[in-house]
Amino acid sequence: MRWNWQQPDWPAFTFDPAPLAALEARLLHESGRLFGAFAHLDETEQRRLTIDCIGDEALMTARIEGEYLDRDSLQSSLLCQFGLAYDERRVPPAEAGMAELMVDLYRRFQAPLSHDTLRAWQAMLMRGRSDLDEVGCYRRRAEPMQVVSGAVYAPRVHFEAPPAALVPAEMERFLAWFEHTAPAGAGALPPLTRAGLAHLYFVSIHPFEDGNGRIARAIAEKALAQGLGQPTLAALSHCIERHKKAYYAALQRANKGDPVDDWLNYFARTTLDALDYSRARVGLLIVKARLYDRLKGQLNPRQEKVLARLFAAGPEGFRGGLSAENYIALTRTSRATATRDLQDLVAKGALTRSGERKHTRYALQVPATPGQGSDSMALFSYRRIAPHGDRRSRLTVKVRSQAILA
Repeated sequence: MRWNWQQPDWPAFTFDPAPLAALEARLLHESGRLFGAFAHLDETEQRRLTIDCIGDEALMTARIEGEYLDRDSLQSSLLCQFGLAYDERRVPPAEAGMAELMVDLYRRFQAPLSHDTLRAWQAMLMRGRSDLDEVGCYRRRAEPMQVVSGAVYAPRVHFEAPPAALVPAEMERFLAWFEHTAPAGAGALPPLTRAGLAHLYFVSIHPFEDGNGRIARAIAEKALAQGLGQPTLAALSHCIERHKKAYYAALQRANKGDPVDDWLNYFARTTLDALDYSRARVGLLIVKARLYDRLKGQLNPRQEKVLARLFAAGPEGFRGGLSAENYIALTRTSRATATRDLQDLVAKGALTRSGERKHTRYALQVPATPGQGSDSMALFSYRRIAPHGDRRSRLTVKVRSQAILA
């Protein structure tokens, strides 16, 4: 017996809930901070951030599988799906299908999971594909469904799913388990635990010819949203994609049998990292709104363009920091003008300066509220740490802002 579904006790996943308790508590705390930060935004900003977050997750969940969608087309389709705009451009089928799935997931997170829902999601993801025989239905081919890598003449099998003949019964059992472990179910599980197990359970069955990974992550998002009572807008796929090898390695270990503590620990920490990243995005948007309000009418077009580029870089920041050379390249201006513009932004409290000469770099800053001391300042940061103690993949990005998200 090589795979988890071949074990005698399948699908009775075994794990120790004690180490997860602290992570479950952190989920409730961090999600509360995210929802609280979100409330600081006005309705227009909330709507824009929601679409941006959904769009980024759609791009990243596809990218994990090696599919690169067009951002503009996806955003256009999302705006249409939410009824916020009508764009006459022709959106490619892949982007339109992904947008439809993400909006359905966002709007109907409380709805029960069903065969029809899963089949519809897969059909959305496969829209425009002509290379598949089985779209919008569970696989029926007798050939083994394998996850492989390497050369054709020497393939490496990472996983083999249950035979197609077993899929209908396995999916019936999976859906019953998902309902049983729901917040109102008889065997309710904490959100992180349920979401992690749901992802692993579904992807182990691998019921579709293609799209299983993307649907597994959508199911995990649904489980988290049901556990928290609202869509999380957590950047789960964003954080998974940043450490894709760790994701596949954790899945590969879990696919070989119980216990699944390692997978649940990986999934929980990645989800918490995703919440942290999303909260940093909200904080950055608040910083942007306050900065623009304070400097209204005081910025020239070049300065506005560069500040917009800094904010667009998101919580991970401008790669390598903003230098005078970056400013010149972005604005196509002279060095003397760039120097004056940057010095002016520092004087206005929009940027801080560090380093000297060719090592001079600039970063965003928002000053303390008038009448308050520097103690009112907080270091708002996003820290991404690779799973399983990979210290080489450590990134800390810091933006100075008022202590509004504590």
